[in-house]
Amino acid sequence: MKAKELEVLKTKLEAERERIRKELGYLESRFLRNSPRDASGDLSGYSFHLADAGTDTDEREKAAQLTTTEGRLLAAIEAAIERIDAGAYGVCVTCGGDIGAKRLEAMPYATQCIECKEREEHAARTGG
Repeated sequence: MKAKELEVLKTKLEAERERIRKELGYLESRFLRNSPRDASGDLSGYSFHLADAGTDTDEREKAAQLTTTEGRLLAAIEAAIERIDAGAYGVCVTCGGDIGAKRLEAMPYATQCIECKEREEHAARTGG
């Protein structure tokens, strides 16, 4: 891969990393750092309605799930940036072959070429 192409992909990865960090910060401050009572905005000493508690709990669970998903994506992006800096970017971790520019443009944090990823997914679907 050419140096200019690598720089474009690195810039794309860094922008996505920043977007995810902001999203994670919002989710943490809005849903995960507050107690259910704080999140509901209830300042009284009385308990709130069970339906409201259920809705709040559901929203907190969704935020936690999204945080987990975004956290995994953030780790993959940071690993891709490290591979660029180390000169190992674009090499399939399974077969050692070239991942391919089109695949990296579509998924710049990819660690496998299309063939290896398809084999992995097929094996997961068929149980071996």
